[in-house]
Amino acid sequence: MASIYIPYGTTEGQTARIAEFIADVLRAHGHEAETADIKAAGDTIPSGCDAVMVGASVHMSKHEEYVKDFVQKNRETLDRLPSALFSVSLAAHGDAENAETYVETFEQETGWRPSQVALFGGALLYTQYNFIKRLVMKRIAGGKGSLETDTSRDYVYTEWDGVTRFAEDFLARL
Repeated sequence: MASIYIPYGTTEGQTARIAEFIADVLRAHGHEAETADIKAAGDTIPSGCDAVMVGASVHMSKHEEYVKDFVQKNRETLDRLPSALFSVSLAAHGDAENAETYVETFEQETGWRPSQVALFGGALLYTQYNFIKRLVMKRIAGGKGSLETDTSRDYVYTEWDGVTRFAEDFLARL
């Protein structure tokens, strides 16, 4: 049984939901899994972890700065332990090339080359946005062509079967 730490950065909560889902998959396979919002938990990897899976969401074409800082601070540990990155963005739904570019930039900026990377679609949570953000997100979604623009409901683009495969593939590599 491995102890796996899943720190993440999230803006609207979808990366947190994915991290919790991954933890549930890991636990179902008999492992210990702890999720942590980096903003609340701090930037230290707890001792005793056997592996780390970092989650980061993309906004305005970039991963959060505090996630980059976390990775840079903990790079030695991330390089030593089995580690993975899951990147959550709207680009991962229908624009894989841009989603991959975001990860490449993240790797260049942090110097970390995780052994496993996954790109997961995020969510458009129109009903949770204020009026201005709803209009901005509708405009962005309309320009993408692959995203919904009906602001009366929310859209989740995360492929949960893919999240399960990512978690199980990670376990197979341990």
